[in-house]
Amino acid sequence: MRVLIVTDWNRGQGGAEAYIAWLRDGLRAAGDDVRLLTSGAGSAGDGTADYVAYGTESILAQTVLQVANPFAVRTLRTALREFRPEVVFVNMFAHHLSPAILHVLGRIPAVLSVSDFKCICPIGSKLRPDGSICTTQAGWVCRSAGCIGSAHWLRDRPRYALMRSGVARIDKVIACSEWVRRELGDAGIDAVCEHLPVPGPSAAYRRSPSQHPLFVYCGRLDVEKGLEVLLRAFALTVDREPSSRLRIVGRGRERERLEHLSAELGLDTSVVFTGWLDAAEVERELGSAWALVAPSLWAEPLGLVALEAIVRGVPVIASATGGFAETVEEGVSGNLVPNGDITALAARMTAVARAGSINSCIPPEAVRRIAERHSIGAHVTRIRRIFESLQNSTAPQRLRGSEKTRTDSW
Repeated sequence: MRVLIVTDWNRGQGGAEAYIAWLRDGLRAAGDDVRLLTSGAGSAGDGTADYVAYGTESILAQTVLQVANPFAVRTLRTALREFRPEVVFVNMFAHHLSPAILHVLGRIPAVLSVSDFKCICPIGSKLRPDGSICTTQAGWVCRSAGCIGSAHWLRDRPRYALMRSGVARIDKVIACSEWVRRELGDAGIDAVCEHLPVPGPSAAYRRSPSQHPLFVYCGRLDVEKGLEVLLRAFALTVDREPSSRLRIVGRGRERERLEHLSAELGLDTSVVFTGWLDAAEVERELGSAWALVAPSLWAEPLGLVALEAIVRGVPVIASATGGFAETVEEGVSGNLVPNGDITALAARMTAVARAGSINSCIPPEAVRRIAERHSIGAHVTRIRRIFESLQNSTAPQRLRGSEKTRTDSW
């Protein structure tokens, strides 16, 4: 089968980019001919993309290109003409490639994989300025609540009109979690849930918890990830269990502010910011952790980092609202705490620190359940079945008529 994967490739590589690499490799291992089309704002698939469309981080240029990127449209047309794919798999597109690409797919069966809220939220996080999770459908409220300014709101009217009509052309929409599927459904987009996969531990991985209580965070250092909540909760933990340590793995625009906050809280000797680490180094961090902490403020769409920890036998302390609740079994593979609740997070971290490293493990059966459900091989098999079914039916999904009026508030 000839499969064209189309996705943005952001400068700060994260779980979405890793997933595309895993999917491409898995499809190729299954015998498919797979080509990758990306934006050029990041590394373009670490230099492996077959087609690269112009993309930029320039705010001025994005004002226009995020509505309709003519370079992406031209590149996609070239790929369709040269490669002649039997199916197109679209992942991220809103940041660089633009929704305009959805309108040039023609009659080629197309799948859209949704792993965030960008299709239904102009800031992509459904997180209000006060840190609360938005439960309102997008529209004028995005401006009146202060999520975006007037210029942004006006610019997004044609952008989201193009996005809605483009998504309506897609044959199959798949969501990365039941949480995202429900959010899409509330916005009038029919989708099915297909949980994303994670690779299992490497042959070199060893689970060897640190001598002292050690907590690890892995991910972007952005506001929605809740790092300020984590630092304040950890300060309370250290007051109760002074030998506790925290290692923050990742990079992002919040790092400098977070380092200042860590110093203000007197955590200089207890917290280490490691910066970005490669996969082998991340495994070593997880191997020594008593628990992975994922304190997201937003409703995490899925939370690949929790899955990566669980399949390596590392318990997870995560936010209760969002996709983490679909992967973290309370009291078995970890614990869930209310999003943004410093006191609750500190209490859970303190309990882990006092329980001892011998309790920092997950029952093998729980590890096996998650590993099987989220294996790359099983995921690729399910995706290929979707591709095959679309080749037998070209009737596209549409926005449900009874709900389309609501989304037209944009």
